[in-house]
Amino acid sequence: MVKATELKLELIPDINEIPARDWNTLAGSNPFVNHAFLAALETSGSVAAETGWQPYHMCLRDEDSILVGAVPLYVKSHSYGEYVFDHAWANAYENAGGSYYPKLQSSIPFTPVTGPRLLAKDNDTHIKSQLLLGVAAAAEKLSISSSHLTFIEDTEAKLAEENGFLVRHTQQFHWQNDGYDTFDDFLQDLSSRKRKQIRKERRTATENGITIRWLQGADITDAHWDAFFEFYLDTGARKWGQPYLNKEFFQTIGKTMPGSIVLFLCERDGNPIAGALNLIGGGTLYGRYWGCIEDHPCLHFEACYYQAIDYAVKHGLKTVEAGAQGEHKLARGYVPTTTYSAHWIVNEGFRDAVANFLRQEKHQVAFEAKILSKHTPFKKG
Repeated sequence: MVKATELKLELIPDINEIPARDWNTLAGSNPFVNHAFLAALETSGSVAAETGWQPYHMCLRDEDSILVGAVPLYVKSHSYGEYVFDHAWANAYENAGGSYYPKLQSSIPFTPVTGPRLLAKDNDTHIKSQLLLGVAAAAEKLSISSSHLTFIEDTEAKLAEENGFLVRHTQQFHWQNDGYDTFDDFLQDLSSRKRKQIRKERRTATENGITIRWLQGADITDAHWDAFFEFYLDTGARKWGQPYLNKEFFQTIGKTMPGSIVLFLCERDGNPIAGALNLIGGGTLYGRYWGCIEDHPCLHFEACYYQAIDYAVKHGLKTVEAGAQGEHKLARGYVPTTTYSAHWIVNEGFRDAVANFLRQEKHQVAFEAKILSKHTPFKKG
């Protein structure tokens, strides 16, 4: 164990100032904390002070200047692209005369997927605790309202609570591989009615001459990226007003981490019309970005949910995470799953108010999960 007196804390405004090998030694198999993914966000300009995401990565070094801990960290001037919504907190704080922004945010920008935020040598709990204390101290030193760690692992949530952070419970819908050998094996676990519904949706999705290809690594050409980005622009414009990410970001991760990417490309008569981009790591398929330039019934369900299950089964992956929200995923075999975030509120009075809110919200989330779990498509008993 590294002693606290031997540790030196740094805040770095550019991920590229940190050697990729040093960072990735701590990062593990989650693709979103990989140096290449974070660097692509910054070098493409998708993440920058101008977009409200000023990089401010925390590094912890030992007495030999070896990196033993790190936190992907940003100074935020808004709450967009986080998917753990605190707009009401911001309004309440500012109505009381405070300034909620800027705030510190440990997250993967525009990416609501669970993963490590406290990157530590040998997964050392002591180092992780030092990182948490550093994140809290940084907010107070910078005289800003708060520090937040979103979509953290359950073990990190427990550790954060032990170190005085407030923990928030939210919910997503994930698919779990129960040792299936084929997609039909999965269907056999469902009720007859749901099984028939899914088979009907899959047939409907590929009517009108639609085919779907799995493209990975070098198979994804510049032409494919061009087509996918057109799909992404269409969806981004409808969901957020303007897309968060630019074409350079997608082209960059295609070059720097090709083995972690799989594109489900939908074509009609040989022409690309829709696509779902996924990342892979740690036994999980992460469904991330979907878009289309033609509307076809059930094609979204097929490309984003059923193809993902099919791919996970064929490649022995344990889990499919299909993004934020979406109770419609429940009928397609994705079950309620608790997600966690941790929050350090500097102002004591505001902290008490947030803590009270989180206690009530936790019970509500648990109640909803219990109700939803009774309505999964799986056979009862």
